[in-house]
Amino acid sequence: MAQISHLKFNDPAPDLALLDGSGKPVQLSSLWKKNVVVLAFTRHFGCPQCKEMVDQLIDSHQTLTEAGLLLAIVSHASAESAKAFCDQRAPNALCLADPDRSAYKAYSLYPGTFWQTIFSPNIWRSNRRLAREKGYKPDLPPVGQDAYQMSGTFVIGMDGRIRLPYYYEDIADHPPVDLLLHGIMGMDWKTPFDSKPLN
Repeated sequence: MAQISHLKFNDPAPDLALLDGSGKPVQLSSLWKKNVVVLAFTRHFGCPQCKEMVDQLIDSHQTLTEAGLLLAIVSHASAESAKAFCDQRAPNALCLADPDRSAYKAYSLYPGTFWQTIFSPNIWRSNRRLAREKGYKPDLPPVGQDAYQMSGTFVIGMDGRIRLPYYYEDIADHPPVDLLLHGIMGMDWKTPFDSKPLN
């Protein structure tokens, strides 16, 4: 597999139009012009780890909102399927659909390796724990979704630059909510970083 070039701290965030639950386009820059955005890309709707990730974000939704962060959950489903999933699991969050995965590609989120999506011991331990604790079991992805698609979470400042890029080591890897709230050194997400993007 060719080396994937990930987005880095202070890189400009790719600005694309995704679909809301009604199928209407939403320009990402329209979100970060008003709020610091937590842009959380999911995998497929049959994935236990995806359900857990959404659970964790929704459990912390009020805390994120009070901290001035707008949560936007992105899936590579159709707008209709994304709405049905979010109506069930994330009724108060902004859910966006990217059925052709143009935003996934722009944010350097591609299908993972067998190790990242199936064979890692972290995944097997996670599957056992989620089955025991929540009754979540791996299901086949719905039509049009990819079982190998990787997730990622990005905090984007109001200047349209990436404050935190979080790429998963494997599908059981989720960013701690405290990291989304405060970063590594308790930085203020709203304060622009007056420097060139890091290389």
